[in-house]
Amino acid sequence: MHICKKLEIKNLHVNVEGKEILKGVNLVINTGEVHALMGPNGSGKSTLATSLFGHPNYEITQGEVLLDGEDILEMDVDERARKGMFLAFQYPSEIPGVSVVNFLRMASKARLSSNGGEGMSAREFRKILKEKVALLKMDESFLSRSLNEGFSGGEKKRMEILQMNMLQPNIAVLDETDSGLDVDALKNVSEGVNQLVGENFGALIITHYQRILNYIKPEFVHIMVDGRIANSGGLELVEKIEAEGYDWLVNSPVASAV
Repeated sequence: MHICKKLEIKNLHVNVEGKEILKGVNLVINTGEVHALMGPNGSGKSTLATSLFGHPNYEITQGEVLLDGEDILEMDVDERARKGMFLAFQYPSEIPGVSVVNFLRMASKARLSSNGGEGMSAREFRKILKEKVALLKMDESFLSRSLNEGFSGGEKKRMEILQMNMLQPNIAVLDETDSGLDVDALKNVSEGVNQLVGENFGALIITHYQRILNYIKPEFVHIMVDGRIANSGGLELVEKIEAEGYDWLVNSPVASAV
């Protein structure tokens, strides 16, 4: 069944510790689309991701964020997740005392019930979980460990993508999921994302580098400069940035006027 979801970010302004970081971001992501967001350090990319998921230290001073016409800024964080949104963190948190398998079981149950579906049986859940673990080339022993506790950076990123595969979100934001990954881990994580790419899944991939975009191909590329989307296009933008950096855009009069 095709599930149409549209995330609309309209004129979003965000302050952090009294300083305006986002200065009027406009972006639309539909299911069936993969978008990439790039930009120099400090341009506001991670602030956008964090703001979408309700971090209390990020003050939204203007604008709106709509999911199929509903204002998610009025929703609690867990309600946003139940509605089909997912954030893969740049720095995933450790949760001592909560096993990976129990966390995923409860999260999957909540996600299914929010869609009016019935919960999976324990046997079905285990079967699907083992399939996803194998896809990401993870050791099944991780499932009995506390969530992210003692995990390496790469293991934490794989765990984020495992969660995403189990929860089957409609709109996912991946905040620098590629940072700190070696080539093999990057390939595994990318395969996990590509498994979801399709008509019921839309993604925003926030990254500094071209390398993850060699494995997950975006149709749309956006460049953020000084808290705004300064340029949008296709993969040709990625190639230009790889070759020339961001100076051509940061110093352009068009970017300054956006």
